[in-house]
This record gives sequence, structure tokens and C-alpha cells, in this order.
Amino acid sequence: MDNLSSYIDHTLLSATASETNIRKLCEEAWIHQFKAVCVAPVYVPYVVEMLEFCPIKIEITTVVGFPMGYSTTATKVAEASEALQHGATELDVVMNLSQFKSMAYLSIREELKQLADLAHERDALLKVIIETTALDSFDLYTACEICAEAKADFVKTSTGFGPGGADVETVRKMRSILPVEVKIKASGGIKTYEQAIAMIDAGAERIGTSSGVAIVTRA
Repeated sequence: MDNLSSYIDHTLLSATASETNIRKLCEEAWIHQFKAVCVAPVYVPYVVEMLEFCPIKIEITTVVGFPMGYSTTATKVAEASEALQHGATELDVVMNLSQFKSMAYLSIREELKQLADLAHERDALLKVIIETTALDSFDLYTACEICAEAKADFVKTSTGFGPGGADVETVRKMRSILPVEVKIKASGGIKTYEQAIAMIDAGAERIGTSSGVAIVTRA
């Protein structure tokens, strides 16, 4: 696939990532023309600075409520607002799985709707991480429906910090559930060109990975 780089959210969310590592991430995104870089909130201003003169548009993604998702709504909204003020153009928010498993579906929808509205007011995108490996078939359908009702732009499979990552069959199921305007980001354990292509063929329109360079160079 000639345009595979345009699917890649080049990601570095390690707790031990240094500023030097973030600079390298930005340099790789610039060289390979990735769609986005995804970093911790504290590094958003630094990434804005690093990419200021990049000749192509590289989205700046950060995470909200990461990785557990059980922060309060007010905390998530504050975190999202600060990230947007600092220059983030996309927010990857973790759904409150604890509330979800308690069937507090209306509370989750309202939280995600607030975050989607906030993002859209700033011309940013909202991606909702639902941690698919913790969901059964009914849960997956329900979570996708809630995200669609909340006007999320993407539903994302995994944080990469949970019990598992993306798999092709789950991405295919998500594509069958979600309306066409809600896209899918496959993330978690995607390290090879073949894995990335399989996810795209199943319906993913973004690939979240820390192995972006290896994937696009087929290393």
C-alpha cells in the first residue's frame, strides 16, 4: 500500500519516554509523513514546537483519562481542554470501563458527548478507546452504539496497556456496528506491515502503533 503512512498514528506513551525520545518520534513522523504523532499530554507543547515548520500537516494526538479511564468527567474535561489549548488536534479518551461494566450507559454517553462537543468546538477530533479485549459481543455492540450517539469521530480498540490489543475480527465487527461516519482506530500489538494491512482491510482507518517506521519500511 503506497499511502500506508497516512494511516499511522506514530505513538510513544511509555512512562519512561524522554524528551529526546519524543524528538526522535517527531523526526520520524516528519520523514515518513505519518498522519499523526500520539504523545502524553505533558509533551504536547513540545511536539507543537517540533512540528511547527513541517511542510505537511501532522496531527498532534494526546490521551485523556489514560490508561484506566476512571477519572471523573470534570477531570477528563479539564485534561482535554488543557491539551487543546496547548495545541492538540486529536484526543484519544479512555471510556470509563468500570462504569460501563456497571451498566451506567447514560453517564458514559453524557461524558463522551461533553468531550466530543469540546473537541469539535476547537476543530479537533475525539477518539474513544473502548478496550475491546475486556468486552463480550453485547458489550462491544453497546460501546460502539454509545460512541456513535455521543458523536465520537473514531472508536479505538485498545490503550495498549490492557490485557490485549487489536484483532482483525473485532475490527470487522466494529465496522459492521458503527455508522459510516464513525471511523475505527486499531491499536495495541500492531508491529508489522502485514498486521497493519489486515486491520485496514477489516475496516480500520487509523493504526496506532509505536512501530510506525518498521511497518512502513517493512523492516
